[in-house]
Amino acid sequence: MPPTPTPPAPATVTPIAPTAVASTPYPGHVLKLGEPNNAAVRVLRVRLNEVGCGPVAATGPFDVAVGQATKLFQSRFTDLDGQPLKVDGQVGPISWAALFGADAVPASTGPIAPLLARALEVAASQVGVMEQPLGSNRGPQVDQYLKSTGTPFGSAWCAAFLYWCFDQAADPLGRANPLVRTGGVLAHWNGARTRGIPRLLALNAIANPALVRPGLIFVISHGAGTGHTGLVEGVEAGKLVTIEGNTNDNGSREGIGVFRRFQRKINSINKGFIDYGEL
Repeated sequence: MPPTPTPPAPATVTPIAPTAVASTPYPGHVLKLGEPNNAAVRVLRVRLNEVGCGPVAATGPFDVAVGQATKLFQSRFTDLDGQPLKVDGQVGPISWAALFGADAVPASTGPIAPLLARALEVAASQVGVMEQPLGSNRGPQVDQYLKSTGTPFGSAWCAAFLYWCFDQAADPLGRANPLVRTGGVLAHWNGARTRGIPRLLALNAIANPALVRPGLIFVISHGAGTGHTGLVEGVEAGKLVTIEGNTNDNGSREGIGVFRRFQRKINSINKGFIDYGEL
């Protein structure tokens, strides 16, 4: 009886691209097909050749060949956390960091406004709070979140959680809570616009990740008037560390507790961010 052939070893993904010789700053916008022949595209072309995803010519615009080489890179390598890259042939901050290193994507620096710093502390103290029973949108602490905005018990509570956190943060500072008092995610987003509260639109955040800083409130729309929101705790290489209520480890908008999450990407925040730091 002939021996059973040995199956081929499964394909593996190279964790991270070889370190670039010099960190090249992210150009401040997503590079994609049609980008003219400029300094960012030229260093991208050189880098794609360096990591074995060419050959592409050393100069020229972002053409089909560069797009294909970018897709090859995205399929072969991971982001800096070892997670798969989105294979779309476009180079945003996460793919740029994978190519050139975390230092190539600017991060916000500078002090955090006292209210935002305190709100982050309050939010962090709530990590681990769970619904009782799970899946009910109820529980002693969850009811407190909902009560702070006058939202009926049993409702989705991610927005109410943030209002409660800022309520707890504002009181010892001797000031009023500046947040729009609502349990609705999109009502908060639209109310901030009406009241002139600074908002960072998604397009601008993706273009310049340095604008996203701890203490901002992210807002995602899921369509049909639904959404999800949470508090930014940290930013690195196009990814967010967030504290969110009414979520779970997978980032659901109808989760079961308060979680700290590490895998949200700036380009997944499709509405933008609300900034109470100057109020």
